[in-house]
Amino acid sequence: MTRVTLQTIADAVGVSRMTVSNAFSRPDQLSADLRDRILETAERLGYTGPDPAARALAKGSSGTIGLLFTDHLEQSFLDEIAARFLSAISGELAPSGRGMTLLSSRSKGDLVPTRDIPMDGALVYNCGAESEAVDWLRRRKLPLVFVDQEPVRGYPCLNVDDRGGARAAAEHLVRLGHRRIALVTRMDEPRVASSYTVTSRMEGWRAVLDGAGLEPIVVNATASTEDAGHDAAQALLDLPTKRRPTAVLAYSDRIAVGVMQAAQDRELIVPNDLSVVGFDDAFFAEHTRPPLTTVRQDVHRKGAEATALLMEAIGRPGPQRSDHRLLPTELVVRASTSRPGRPQASHR
Repeated sequence: MTRVTLQTIADAVGVSRMTVSNAFSRPDQLSADLRDRILETAERLGYTGPDPAARALAKGSSGTIGLLFTDHLEQSFLDEIAARFLSAISGELAPSGRGMTLLSSRSKGDLVPTRDIPMDGALVYNCGAESEAVDWLRRRKLPLVFVDQEPVRGYPCLNVDDRGGARAAAEHLVRLGHRRIALVTRMDEPRVASSYTVTSRMEGWRAVLDGAGLEPIVVNATASTEDAGHDAAQALLDLPTKRRPTAVLAYSDRIAVGVMQAAQDRELIVPNDLSVVGFDDAFFAEHTRPPLTTVRQDVHRKGAEATALLMEAIGRPGPQRSDHRLLPTELVVRASTSRPGRPQASHR
């Protein structure tokens, strides 16, 4: 089959190749009648439009941004917080007509996504700054914004106030009178960016607990999932009653829900026997039984601001500017926490 090109259409209509090109890319340069004739001819001949790669080369822009996750890209679609982050980015991009390409830090065969895929810039989300994938983005000198990880000098970075949120959660339990407090957190992946949020939340918790003269029990959750929280809670619940914690601070809401389920499996009452605090304020947090006390982060704002920072960097030639922004968090008190040994009288 003969390949249909701009010149093919130009010959059929009796105009120049540039005129046909303008019908697709600069329609305001043509009369409505001429543009309609060109488009009708293109459709009849089976022409689908200018080659995207050639158009990107000519414009010096791919019309898309990259979003780089850590290795486990498939897990991002199962995590509500990551999904809400993606939704916010999409909403911010929509008015500009730009697209988004999801990138994994894994390579397969000869394809290295962060080296080979065209993009105008990238958001690096929860992916270690020292990874080879990030290194390729930096070597390409692409505009980058780092999100939810250690700030990188010379680039815009965006984090939520993990330390402040964790402090508020720990202060809440201490004010309620808890003295035996456990931390169920992530400690198994020091090489990925989540270690920054783990460290920040741990620092916030410990600042309060150390100040109150309390030594928490620290338990590892192997993933930020309900099952991992459930498994991690077993070591706590196996302790003798007088040593068992009366409260748990969890790295995420999903882990917190697993901890509550583990306690309820043993016929313990939350919060009467065990108070539980999560982090994130996922949509499901207010619908758990009992509703979960947690630290709220504004995921939509995080996605929107990160995208706006990247669009600003793409539109500004020259070296990128360091701009570290910290978004606030808020403690949301619900019914999963109370004074030790008795339910909370009121909650919101």
